[in-house]
Amino acid sequence: MRKYKFLILRRIIQLSILFLFVGGNFFGWELLRGNYSSAIIVDSLHLSDPYAVLQILASGFVASSSVLIGAFIILLIYVLVGGRMFCSWICPMNIITDLAFRLRRIFKIKTEAPVSLPRNFRYYILALSLIVSAVFGLAAFEIISPISMLHRAIVFGSGAGWAIVAVVFLVDLLILKAAWCGHICPLGGFYSLVGKQAVIKVKHDKDNCTNCNACFDVCIEEPVLSIIGKESDFIRSGACTNCGRCIEACDDNALKYALKFDLKKKNN
Repeated sequence: MRKYKFLILRRIIQLSILFLFVGGNFFGWELLRGNYSSAIIVDSLHLSDPYAVLQILASGFVASSSVLIGAFIILLIYVLVGGRMFCSWICPMNIITDLAFRLRRIFKIKTEAPVSLPRNFRYYILALSLIVSAVFGLAAFEIISPISMLHRAIVFGSGAGWAIVAVVFLVDLLILKAAWCGHICPLGGFYSLVGKQAVIKVKHDKDNCTNCNACFDVCIEEPVLSIIGKESDFIRSGACTNCGRCIEACDDNALKYALKFDLKKKNN
């Protein structure tokens, strides 16, 4: 169980949120209603995805005060605890892409995309989504987001939603490792920028590290592990999803969650 404690906890949280969304939409439960872009807790507290709100503002629409406050609350949470924790602890697409990632390892699928796709491609998609939102007067990414599609597929049984999710899964499985989460998703790119200075980070202990590279085998964002075996420090890249898989995979106790209060880079 130690090897999968964070994975199990992540799945419990992700599935619980989906369960509450289903209950809110089908049975009128007031604990959590809405979707991943805009939700209401106990029928009183509005929470909004700040990236979705950015698209709304870029499109020329005026967001209500409750939406803006909800976006600020979420932004503050992820600035503090780690922006891309949304990707691994909340986002339902993580279940799909993690499955594709694991199957690639099990079946030793080594296929690569015919065209190299850089990790920073998601930032171009992020910028493009805001430009398109401004030009066409709509929240561009929200219309085609696989996250929203998966939510609608589960809650409302949308067939088109399942088709989009299947495409993401197959691309991740057969064409490019971690294509969606690691290269394309603009929401992940947004939270990479937001959570760069978060106080909860994975910390590496060089003295315990034996360079077994088990952490690299399970990480979808391999470049963030550049300090492994080289120095004792926090994984400072905002691209880290704080999923904890590297901690679970490490038999040397060289990785752990820690609070990072020093914002200046130094050895620890």
